[in-house]
Amino acid sequence: MDSSLSMFHKLLSVLLLAALCGGVSVHAGDDFIATESEAVPEEPARSLDARSIYQVLLGEIALQRGQIGIAAFAWQDLAQRTGDVRAMQRAIEVSAAAQQYDVALELLARWEKLDGSDIVEARRLKISLLLAARRIDELEAPILEMLAADSGKLADSFLGLSRLFPQFADKKAMYALVARLAERYPGLAEARYTLAIAAIASEQRNVARDALNRAQSLRPDWDAPLLALGDLILQEKSASADDLAGLAAPIIAQLQAFLASHPDAREVRLQLARVLIAVQQYPLARKEFDRLLAQNPDNSVILYPVAMLSLQEKDYDAARKHFARLLELPSPDPGAALFFLARTEEEAGNPQKAVEYYLQTPGGAYYLSARQRAAKALATQGDLAGARALLRASNAQDASEKTALILIEAQLLREAELHEENLAFLRAALQNQPENRELLYETAMAAEKKGHLAEMEEHLTTLIRLQPDNAHAYNALGYSLADRNLRLVEAYDLIMKASTLAPQDPYIMDSLGWVLYRQGQYQQALTTLEAAYNLKDDPEIAAHMGEVLWQLGKQEDARILWQKAAASAPDNATLKATVEKFQP
Repeated sequence: MDSSLSMFHKLLSVLLLAALCGGVSVHAGDDFIATESEAVPEEPARSLDARSIYQVLLGEIALQRGQIGIAAFAWQDLAQRTGDVRAMQRAIEVSAAAQQYDVALELLARWEKLDGSDIVEARRLKISLLLAARRIDELEAPILEMLAADSGKLADSFLGLSRLFPQFADKKAMYALVARLAERYPGLAEARYTLAIAAIASEQRNVARDALNRAQSLRPDWDAPLLALGDLILQEKSASADDLAGLAAPIIAQLQAFLASHPDAREVRLQLARVLIAVQQYPLARKEFDRLLAQNPDNSVILYPVAMLSLQEKDYDAARKHFARLLELPSPDPGAALFFLARTEEEAGNPQKAVEYYLQTPGGAYYLSARQRAAKALATQGDLAGARALLRASNAQDASEKTALILIEAQLLREAELHEENLAFLRAALQNQPENRELLYETAMAAEKKGHLAEMEEHLTTLIRLQPDNAHAYNALGYSLADRNLRLVEAYDLIMKASTLAPQDPYIMDSLGWVLYRQGQYQQALTTLEAAYNLKDDPEIAAHMGEVLWQLGKQEDARILWQKAAASAPDNATLKATVEKFQP
């Protein structure tokens, strides 16, 4: 509707001039406004009356003021009274904007019968109105009529449909309709492509792949199906890494083949690079990005992933150069380049330079992470006081960021094994915010670390009261009891409650296996711990599972498991204590 407003603003000025000069008539035909000398002879002229001028003014001014109902009424009446083609079309547009679809369709039926109406445009309007009115059962006939009326532009018509149909809520009904339409044009690449878009919308990914491959074979020089095939990989959420690599392999081959004959196809090369990143083929992805970068040296969309891949591959000189260049280019988020430039220096073994860049990172998405890493870098160098001062001088934008800074400081104290000081710090913070859920949990864990079980239980009970669906609160309390072999029935109930809230959480599964072990249900405990370990090969889960194996007489299996866990986490306290208990 907005695109035609300017035409009608021009029309308003013509109408006003006509009213003053008295020399303009309205005719049906190709021109909405014509002078007396230009009148169409087939139809008698109708003098423009004051009511018509008023209705045009009323309709357009009402639109400008957002009074869509008044505008629709004015244009509908004008169109019905005059029978003018363009007035009718404007009335249809405004009625649709007012969501008066039935009225718009009635006007459209009249408009189609008028001389000068555009049959193809009428079909397009009808399709849009039926879609908006959710009358999908009536769509097939006008679409077929539109395709037949404009047979010379079938490809464009199908591509137009591919952009239109995803707006419809009933994706399965939409797909069924598109499938019927596409069946009539089996050799048209654009029909296969449109079918694929409908299949994607209705979550039929395999159908979409087949349709896109068919479209590509019908029109080998067209890149749209290849780009869509790449998008299917980039949007894949449920596949494992191996399954994703299998799905991506033929698409990668197709993209590479296309580029062999179309080496300057920038979007295809960019898509290939993205797909290679998705399947973790970083060196190959970087080669494609490097080629793109050579052709577009100052394109930040290309430069950023090249810099990230350089960092991923530990090519710190290249990463440093690219991130520095990004800082010189216009960017909606310069904090990202600064943050990863700092990461580059940190990983390259230049902590002082890294801290310098971290502290320059402005407020935004990377601010808190930058402050955290800067503080950790200082603490690692032995300046814990400086790290804590840095965090306290940071600018928190809201309460959640204030809490985050407190938790970062507590983490530094915990990693420095200053558990008494950490507990005192968290107690003071909690005193100022006694119902802060994150602080309640962290203070409870700090109290448990120092053996203050009553305090831990008090904080976790408060947290459960404030947040009855907090699975980790139930789990922490239940595990603490089970680990100390206390109130095992209560511990089991608490952990089962946590498991109900988060059934696939490996740490909660570990707690459940551990309380079952404490209750003497070794086989059930082993089954539960094996499921947890399959989800997360955590050293503490390995420690617990090894202990259960040992008690079941499978000492060699326990040793192998512990050795594997120790290889990846040699300093884990729980694992070390467990191994020493059974293998002094």
